[in-house]
Amino acid sequence: MWLELQIFGFRALWSPYYFLFVLILSALYFYITGPGRKKGTEHPSAFQQVMFYSGMLLLYLVKGSPVDLLGHIMFTAHMTQMALYYLLFPILVIKGIPTWIWEQVLEAKGLRPLFNLLTKPLISLLLFNGLFSIYHMPAIFDFAKSSDLAHTIITTVILFTAFFMWISVFPPLEKMDRLSPIMKIGFIFANGVLITPACGLIIFAGSPLYETYSESGAWMQAMSLCVPANVLNDLASSLSGPSYFTPMPLVEDQQLGGIIMKITQEIIFGAVIAYVFFSWFNRERDTIDPLPDQATSET
Repeated sequence: MWLELQIFGFRALWSPYYFLFVLILSALYFYITGPGRKKGTEHPSAFQQVMFYSGMLLLYLVKGSPVDLLGHIMFTAHMTQMALYYLLFPILVIKGIPTWIWEQVLEAKGLRPLFNLLTKPLISLLLFNGLFSIYHMPAIFDFAKSSDLAHTIITTVILFTAFFMWISVFPPLEKMDRLSPIMKIGFIFANGVLITPACGLIIFAGSPLYETYSESGAWMQAMSLCVPANVLNDLASSLSGPSYFTPMPLVEDQQLGGIIMKITQEIIFGAVIAYVFFSWFNRERDTIDPLPDQATSET
C-alpha cells in the first residue's frame, strides 16, 4: 500500500503546512513558559514539558502524517485517528500546560462562566459522547467529508468537548476538581458505556454505512480534503475508490474500524482508571497515622 500512496505526493502524505502549524504551537509553548514567562510564575516541570511536546508529536502523527491520508481511504485508519485524537491527545495537553497559564486564560472576560458550565461532569459527558455518536451517523459523516469547512468545524468542536470531558478527570486547577476519585472512575466507566452504541452499530452493520468509502464520487470529494486539487484531478481517471489501495472488503474494514476504536478506548480508559485509583490509594496511604515508635510506646 505504501508504494501506491506515493502517487499523491509529499504534500498529501506529510502535510508540511500542518507540520508548520504544530511547530508554531510548540514554539509558542516554549516561549510562553520560558523566555516570555512572567516573573513569579513557575517554569513547567520536565514531566509537563514531556506531556505537552508528546501531545504535539501525536497531533502531527494523527492529523499531518500519512495516517490522515489513510483515514480518507480506510475506515480502520479513520477510527484509529479518532481514538488517539479525542481520547489521548487532550490528556497530554492538559497535563502539559502549567497551572498559571490556565488561570490567565480563564481570566478572559466572559470565558470563565462558559468554561465552568461546559466542564461540569454530566454536561461534558453527554456533549462529547453525543457529538461523537452524531458525527458517525452516515448522513453527518458523509456531509463532513464533503466540505473542508464543515469537516474542520465539526471535528474541532468535538475536540473541544473532548477537552471539557477530560478536565473532569484531570482538572488543571484545584477549584475545578469536582469529582472524588471513586466518582472519576465511575465517570470513565460511563464514558465507556455511552461510546459503545456507536461502536456497536458500526461493528455489527452488515453493509457499508458510509458513501465516503463506497461511492467513487463521494470518495473523491473526501480525498480533496487532504490531496491538492491539481494532483487529484490528474489521478481522477485512474482511481475508482479505496479498493485501488487495499484488498480489504468495505464491510470488514468498517467492522475492524469499530473494533479498533473500542479496544483503543478500553486501553486508554483502563490506564486512566489505574492512574486515578493508584493516585487515590497512595494519597490515602500517606494520610494514615504512622505506628508509634516502639521505644516510645514502651516508656
